[in-house]
Amino acid sequence: MIIGVDVGTSVTKASLLRRDGTAVVTRSVRSSLHRLPGGRVEQDLDEVIDSVVQVVRAVSADAALAQVPVEALAITGQGDGLWLRDHSGQPVGPAISWLDARAAQVLADWERTGVSREVHSLTGAGMFPGCAGPLLAHLAEEEPERLERAAVAGYCVDAIVHRFTGEITVDASDASMPFLDVRQRTYSAEALRACGLAEHRDLLAEPAPRGKLFALTKSSAELLDLPAGLPVSAGPFDLPSCAFGAGVRNPGDGVLVIGTTLGCQVLRDEVVVEPDGEPAGMWLATPYPQHYLRVMPAMVGTANLDWVLRVVGVDVSQLESLLGSSSPGANGVAALSFLSSSGERAPFVEPNARGQFTGLSLDTTPGDLVRAMCEAVAYAARHNLEAAGLTGEVSACGGGARSTAWSQVFADVLGRPVHVPLEEGVGARGAAMAAWAALGDPVDHERWAAERRTVHPEPRAAEFYERGYRAYLDTIENARPLWQRGAPGSLR
Repeated sequence: MIIGVDVGTSVTKASLLRRDGTAVVTRSVRSSLHRLPGGRVEQDLDEVIDSVVQVVRAVSADAALAQVPVEALAITGQGDGLWLRDHSGQPVGPAISWLDARAAQVLADWERTGVSREVHSLTGAGMFPGCAGPLLAHLAEEEPERLERAAVAGYCVDAIVHRFTGEITVDASDASMPFLDVRQRTYSAEALRACGLAEHRDLLAEPAPRGKLFALTKSSAELLDLPAGLPVSAGPFDLPSCAFGAGVRNPGDGVLVIGTTLGCQVLRDEVVVEPDGEPAGMWLATPYPQHYLRVMPAMVGTANLDWVLRVVGVDVSQLESLLGSSSPGANGVAALSFLSSSGERAPFVEPNARGQFTGLSLDTTPGDLVRAMCEAVAYAARHNLEAAGLTGEVSACGGGARSTAWSQVFADVLGRPVHVPLEEGVGARGAAMAAWAALGDPVDHERWAAERRTVHPEPRAAEFYERGYRAYLDTIENARPLWQRGAPGSLR
């Protein structure tokens, strides 16, 4: 078996996985996310490492009790952000989360001067404040001494691998955003120059070759209660791992990760960058030759549901009954789901995008408000999946996919079946799939994808939502000029 580890933004999980994709046991532990003034969001690398140690030791003990040999340690986790380290893997300052907004002004300047569009035309990457490009530029201006002390500017997964194996590396999926030419799997010198970061090229680790495995050092093996020299697989990071772990197999297939935000991905067999297109989303390299993921990482998701539930004074345990109390169309109430303070980044880029409810009356119920928001998030999912090139099957995973009623809304809005894996830890599954392939013993992808429940669209609801989706797109087009003029603020 393989121990698959998924290091999320706030929870680290480890699963002991069989070759059929099922988990024998899963352990989890929370880690801290530090929110600070100025839009800073940080994590402590040592605390994250400790969270991995805790869950891996627990799962390793379970494997020993069952007398099951562990073939490899497969690691995936959150992407983007900036995890600066020295040569020995020690942190150079706190890790900067992908949620961080300190570089928002840098990105605003790049959008105004055309840098963002130039980078997008070179690599297909649509940047946002929490990705490596603007964060590196911000540090170069505000904290140059940190970059001088750093040996590598990497990400969560490679920071963990660095500590456990002593190797400085990066998976090509992580490196894809924003400087990698994913077709060649090499960094674009032109993109680095456009961002004013050419002198910091040496901080970017070379992407590991496909199928590369590393080995646990003796000290790390003792720490993790695993054999020294055990193969370690480093990626892909959580978005592509979730895609493959959820069942994406053929070009045109898509996956919807319904988490705090939406990760909308479609597998493609070629990279198509439209120079004059919307500079949104990204292209990710994958472990599989001639396969790429077109990703639209929207800022809407279960955070929207949490917000509206708080507004109406209930918790998530009442979601099913609330959705059941309001029919499709929410009795005339419609919503836009752009509640993030940083606006939207996919499938369009609007830092000032904001949410709204329309059609309210004295007859509006809490169920109507909840349904309208759930429908708005589903419309956003369709918008992103279509922009990413969806033509095949759709799988869904994440916390939102556990709701039967909300899954039905997604299927009805998409107008196609939505397949939900029975095994929830799809990120660890995707990492384990890559590890077995690297070991030369790939798993049966068809068999892994078969263990799922399928939510079929209801024809009448799908027909209704087809009209609703067109109205949703019209509303966005009418709202964008207002957003671009900026919010009026508030009286103080």
